[in-house]
Amino acid sequence: MYTLVRRYIKTGVGFLGVGLLLGLWMMVRRELWQRYPTRYELSAHTHALFVGFVMMMILGVALWLFPRPDKADTRYKPMQAELAYWVLTTGTAGRIASELARAAVPGAWMGWVIIACGALQVCGIGLFFHTMWSRIRPVGSALREAKGERF
Repeated sequence: MYTLVRRYIKTGVGFLGVGLLLGLWMMVRRELWQRYPTRYELSAHTHALFVGFVMMMILGVALWLFPRPDKADTRYKPMQAELAYWVLTTGTAGRIASELARAAVPGAWMGWVIIACGALQVCGIGLFFHTMWSRIRPVGSALREAKGERF
């Protein structure tokens, strides 16, 4: 497992920790003080778990397990997978922080920060799959399928 794959997976685990702590914090506030989470807190919690943890794990494992790029492949560029990591991580961390700060920070500009962070998330995931698209191909299974093997 090489460095970028480990970075995706470990960052995903970090976002899992953030999501779990946010969930615990919201539960304690709800059960002990009857303070229900705001929609922004729920959004931050959801993005920490689903985008931060689940998507980062999926992307890291995909980067690790998908077939290596073909020798003639000019589309796959490892630096794009690296850039996708930074764009997605920045967008997700910014989204979590700005959603949590939304209630405390007055002004409509915070909504634009949330939108910008969400756009970074979309761009990061889009860039990753653009980069990986040529690696989604049959390797040995195509030959076995051609011989009639079913699996």
